[in-house]
Amino acid sequence: MLKGLYTAYTGMIHEQKRLDTMTNNLANASTVGFKKEGTTSEAFEDILAYKLKDSSVGLAAIQQNGWNNPGVKIGENYTDYSQGSFRATDNVYDLALSGEGFFAVEFTNKAGETSTKYTRDGSFTLTQEGYLATKDGDFVLDAQNRRIRLNANSETEIDQEGYLIQNNLRVAQIQVADFEDYDYLEKYGENYYQPAEGAVLADSSATVNSGYLEMANVNTVAEMVNLIAITRAYEANQKILQAYDSGLDIAVNQLGKL
Repeated sequence: MLKGLYTAYTGMIHEQKRLDTMTNNLANASTVGFKKEGTTSEAFEDILAYKLKDSSVGLAAIQQNGWNNPGVKIGENYTDYSQGSFRATDNVYDLALSGEGFFAVEFTNKAGETSTKYTRDGSFTLTQEGYLATKDGDFVLDAQNRRIRLNANSETEIDQEGYLIQNNLRVAQIQVADFEDYDYLEKYGENYYQPAEGAVLADSSATVNSGYLEMANVNTVAEMVNLIAITRAYEANQKILQAYDSGLDIAVNQLGKL
């Protein structure tokens, strides 16, 4: 069997995954608080060497890597949590975090079940009842995991510690949570994150900036450059497949007649 076919095939599949990830980043370039993703890959030789040294499964349970597959192994996606740029809005309820941390939100799913989700999207507003909520209607939580209710008829100030001040009194403090290891965070959807099993909460030193929004940390120019590189890599693997196909055609239909 021609191993080059599998090498080119796995290369094309990997570039396709890179393309899907990159287009998702570009689609969310204007999404508030969005964190871009990247892809990982490993050479077949590295995986094989690791498996040969892996004694955890025992000698009687050797794990196979597949037959004639010396190509690239597609890894997992990762999230880049670096800070995005700030955009001034002059809306007191638009908040941006400077530093590591997340806003805590009471999320209700379609089944009516509530849970705490975390987000960097600080585009908040007041409901008719005076509750501080996201644009989707999920309630923002304070430092005691309670909903924040304000007097809609009073002016509000929010300091860098997250305290909401009305009539010179601190009404509540917005919860800013952080985690010891972001590897235990997973994207939930709707620009939310949820802790996976093993996640440990930590104190956050982030400051709250009222009147600003943190934009996505996606560099559109860099992503477009990556698009060109991905396209060329995909085409190179495609040409390898075409060369093998041409060689097999000659071997079967021409040399076979001699």
